[in-house]
Amino acid sequence: MCSSIRIEPVVKEKNRMGECPVWEEREDALVYVDINSQKVCRWSAATGQVQSVAVDARVGSVALRQCGGYAIALGTRFAFLDWDTQAVTTILELERDKPNNRFNDGKVDPKGRFFAGTMAEETAPGVRARRQGALYTLFPDLSVIKQLDQVDISNGLDWSLDHRTFFHIDSLAYAVHAFSYDVHTGKIACPRLVYRLEEEEGMPDGMCIDAEGKLWVACIDAGRVIRVDPETGKRIQTVRLPTPRITSCCFGGKDYAEMYVTSAYDGLDEATLAKEPHAGKIFKITGLGVKGIPQNFFAA
Repeated sequence: MCSSIRIEPVVKEKNRMGECPVWEEREDALVYVDINSQKVCRWSAATGQVQSVAVDARVGSVALRQCGGYAIALGTRFAFLDWDTQAVTTILELERDKPNNRFNDGKVDPKGRFFAGTMAEETAPGVRARRQGALYTLFPDLSVIKQLDQVDISNGLDWSLDHRTFFHIDSLAYAVHAFSYDVHTGKIACPRLVYRLEEEEGMPDGMCIDAEGKLWVACIDAGRVIRVDPETGKRIQTVRLPTPRITSCCFGGKDYAEMYVTSAYDGLDEATLAKEPHAGKIFKITGLGVKGIPQNFFAA
């Protein structure tokens, strides 16, 4: 199976911190964020062109809205983004007592709720306050609940195909955890370890699930995505990419048979950057032999 895998850079405009790729079927486009450039971006598969909207804070995640446009988590607030007018409308602000925090990864659950988590920014290279983050759920009525507290870097997330399990990454735990998930209430409970990354796999970042119920985890600084079986807790596949800072992944394209992988160039020194011409690009992987599932829409 592995011999047919093909990796190509499709978005060559480099991202400081490309993240949260979402396939938008109705636009035949990949939507993603560049956190550190404070931009929400959209790459057209038909034209190969990238459009972007600048926002006024670091934007950790973007989600599709059924009615068009996007929900975003930026700074420490949830907001709506109207793509056509570029207007950003704040829904609510959180963590006003934590000025060093910002939202990070997020995704919409099977019932149209937007889950997104926070983290503390570094105050110096490699230095950050610990356990300052949280995981929140924004409901379609625009109310919000806190699901987890004392998180370091809330990151990749997804749901099992039977909608009974929620998967979540706190990057500094170097692991993927599973929670029982009540699809009716959106509540999570009873965490358990699914997979602990091996040393050469680096730190886990973004994550998505495939149509066989297996998890794909982006390994930042290890230049790879890994496929994990959440039932057995075993890694079953590794796909190496041509740049080290691999940040997230999603399925998309025709029949969701392609994987799109984001990367970053922030965090690489000048000497390393000179040797990493692909840093910050977005890659398309074909020939994996497995498909993904469509993204959920935020139901407001």
